[in-house]
Amino acid sequence: MGLVIGISIILLWLANLIFALVYTEVSVNSPMVIVHIAVQTYLYTGLFITAHDSMHGQVSGNKLINNGIGRLATWLFAALSYSRLQEKHKLHHQFPGEETDPDFCAYSQNFWLWWFSFLKNYVKWWQIVIMALVFNILQIWINQFNLVLFWIVPSILSTFQLFYFGTYRPHQLPHTDEMLPHNARTQKSSHWWAMLSCYFFGYHFEHHQSPQTPWWKLYQLKNQQS
Repeated sequence: MGLVIGISIILLWLANLIFALVYTEVSVNSPMVIVHIAVQTYLYTGLFITAHDSMHGQVSGNKLINNGIGRLATWLFAALSYSRLQEKHKLHHQFPGEETDPDFCAYSQNFWLWWFSFLKNYVKWWQIVIMALVFNILQIWINQFNLVLFWIVPSILSTFQLFYFGTYRPHQLPHTDEMLPHNARTQKSSHWWAMLSCYFFGYHFEHHQSPQTPWWKLYQLKNQQS
């Protein structure tokens, strides 16, 4: 099931991106512009969540396929290094919410400073060069405004979605006793909002409690905890 879900997210991301880039006319009066940006942002987040499940070996029992899907998802997201992400994510699970956690900002709890610190850990200059090259190649055939609105903007917006619901809210200070031993909170909301906000990733305590559980089963763990 994990493989089917992972491939489906990638295909939906690709299909909506192609449709938006090729067939959507950019106009301030068109509600479809906002719709496509919102949908593409959500699907970008899905790409990262798929890669995250790959890091935990939950996309496929076949290691080659599992890591292949993870590498593809991270590359499509923003030419990210799957190996680097995996290495740092292991540290995050070993030292959640601590100074040695690469996803935690020990020097500030300010949203923007933490977000920048979060991105700086994963985005390198060569990735920006690759994305710039791809952009310049694509604009030979595709309208520049479409590329910015439906390719660049959603990828940036999804970093805020992932960061806020998957890092900032769950691991923000103060850490309380109920967050132990993972220094992680769980989202107190309905399942539909948990899915819509970040693919159940707000159930973050449950994820740290059972990292081998795929994202689409986290609501079941939440039910057991309630």
